Amino acid sequence: MKVLVTGANGFVGRNLCVVLGRREGLELLRYDVNNTPAELDAALQTADVIVHLAGVNRPQSLDEYQSGNAGLTQEICEKLVVAGKAPKIILSSSIQAELDNPYGTSKLQAEAAVRRYCAKTGASGIVYRFKNLFGKWCRPNYNSVTATFCHNIAHDLPVQISDTSKVMELTYIDDVVSSIVKEIDSASGSGFMFAAQLPSHSISLGELAATIQSFRDSRKTLLVPDFGDEFTKQLYATYLSYLDRGDFGYGLDIKTDNRGCLAEFVKASGFGQIFISRTKPGITRGNHYHHTKTEKFLVVEGEGVIRFRKLGCQDIVEYNVSGKDFKVVDIPPGYTHSIENTGNTEMVTLFWASEIFDPEHPETFFEQVYPSEE
Repeated sequence: MKVLVTGANGFVGRNLCVVLGRREGLELLRYDVNNTPAELDAALQTADVIVHLAGVNRPQSLDEYQSGNAGLTQEICEKLVVAGKAPKIILSSSIQAELDNPYGTSKLQAEAAVRRYCAKTGASGIVYRFKNLFGKWCRPNYNSVTATFCHNIAHDLPVQISDTSKVMELTYIDDVVSSIVKEIDSASGSGFMFAAQLPSHSISLGELAATIQSFRDSRKTLLVPDFGDEFTKQLYATYLSYLDRGDFGYGLDIKTDNRGCLAEFVKASGFGQIFISRTKPGITRGNHYHHTKTEKFLVVEGEGVIRFRKLGCQDIVEYNVSGKDFKVVDIPPGYTHSIENTGNTEMVTLFWASEIFDPEHPETFFEQVYPSEE
């Protein structure tokens, strides 16, 4: 199968071409502004499916709407009819096609050109009326408020919002690409039709900016978003794609004492938190218990022993742990517990706690594991 993607270097085109480019049995033909009309003609002669994404949305003059949207679509359709070709056409349109403005009118005329093409040739034509799209590689300060917010906040630049209560309908790029790929693969149907509505999320501009700002702030608060919410997961992935290459890494607040050092890593409501420590040889951490908080210990480097004693009992339980084994040890409530570095080098340990540490209510109570040490 040969698939021609026009606007291949644009936001949707780049994401789509990455997916199509790794598929076996599919030859990808790309067309964009840097290609010649002759190259477009050659691609039209052999394409089995045309994904027509090329268009104009920020012209220097209003005439470019007609030439770049309606005109190019009409040209492609007419060339196919003259050549006796009838490949499936998948057209990128906009919800603004329902509005009376120059951009919307040009998109509506492009849809009409595809409709006429289908009527003349019997080919299949599918039109997507996209809402506000977001995702990686979308150009900021252009025509996407999400891209602009992500870029500016990632670079500690201010965002301008004229109406924080204005609600946007946002559709994620991966949902767009997935739907287009299914249309490419579909052999059923013919004639002109509109694609089924894609998933979207309603959010006010104020909430959108605040959510993205919370992603930036998470490097200090260590609070990660609720990834159980699909939109939040998509928006966070989008935000990270706007970081500069030199800004991927960041440091943690390291607490150091005579035992070694410790740093909190990530926190989340409903999840708890993860922290990491380095413990010097011969040093013991812990000797405390919790009523409700639970923990998991994982030694990733060095050697140690984790000891437990149930409150009110004398028996001590020991677990030998090593960075060579990656053994996870659960810490139940009601057991005073400790971890000792029994090796000759620093012991590195990952800790997970079921609650975010609250210094006002630590839920941590001191008691030695060995009663004789009290």
